[in-house]
Amino acid sequence: MDRLINPARVDFVTLRLFCAVAESGSITKGAQACSLALSAASRRLADFESASGTRLLERSAQGVSLTPAGHVALQHAVRLFQGFEQLSSELGDYSRGVRGHVRLWANMSSLTEYLPACLGAFMKEQPDIRVEVEEQLSGDITRALVDGLADIGIFADNTPTHGLSVEPFREDLLVVLCSRKHALSRRKRVHFAECLDHEFVGLNRGSSLLELTSRAAQLAAKAMKLRVQVRSFDAMCQMIEANLGIGVLPAGVLKRPLPKTLAVIELNEPWARRRLLLGTSTHRERSPAASLLRTRLLESARETSLPARPI
Repeated sequence: MDRLINPARVDFVTLRLFCAVAESGSITKGAQACSLALSAASRRLADFESASGTRLLERSAQGVSLTPAGHVALQHAVRLFQGFEQLSSELGDYSRGVRGHVRLWANMSSLTEYLPACLGAFMKEQPDIRVEVEEQLSGDITRALVDGLADIGIFADNTPTHGLSVEPFREDLLVVLCSRKHALSRRKRVHFAECLDHEFVGLNRGSSLLELTSRAAQLAAKAMKLRVQVRSFDAMCQMIEANLGIGVLPAGVLKRPLPKTLAVIELNEPWARRRLLLGTSTHRERSPAASLLRTRLLESARETSLPARPI
């Protein structure tokens, strides 16, 4: 039979202490951060290791460091604390008369272009529901839905969706953006393979848009020359305006009117029309508040299911 940790031997004080020790690299500093005597802290850590059946900390004259098992323990301890904080926050909402709490994770594209108006309308309709919104990468969103860290997710359709119930949400029209000083600026339409002869400004690793364009480069048997990588579409536009490279991004996130220093080129590829999906977990029951928001988001998508904006 597999060894299981006895919950009675591990409490939140011990988990908080373990996190503080891992962060500081010192049992003494961890004990101070948790307002514990050094002897009491050492005893709690020893009991934690005994309960887990493995060594979690490597002790030396220079301090302490995590063993491989300790790294796993830290990840779960942090997640437990996040869950406890979420519990405290949501119960606090109910004590203040708020009847629901929804955690919505969305990728940058949907959060920039589609969600502000819809969420504004929903929160006017449902003032007793609090919506906690996080911008995350598409891959992180689907994992958060499976793990129960998010109730609703909106992400790009080239993301694994095992364990999720998904429905179409909106459609992104991807375009090429370049400086008016760039060699491509006079083109109206371009194939992606032609773009690969030039340097790119892209989003950071893990972005679904970067994964999509990198895969397209592989299919074209060309290398994608990423000169600059940034964390937001605004930063992409600034780097492109400085003529540091060209970029592929959703047409809807571009500011209207477009600065005269920038040029938009139609991307002549089937994958330039990218679907955004709305997902929820198939293994967790949705709360009434989450169900209301999911319904409102899908209604807003149907109400505005128009062709993508012209360039």
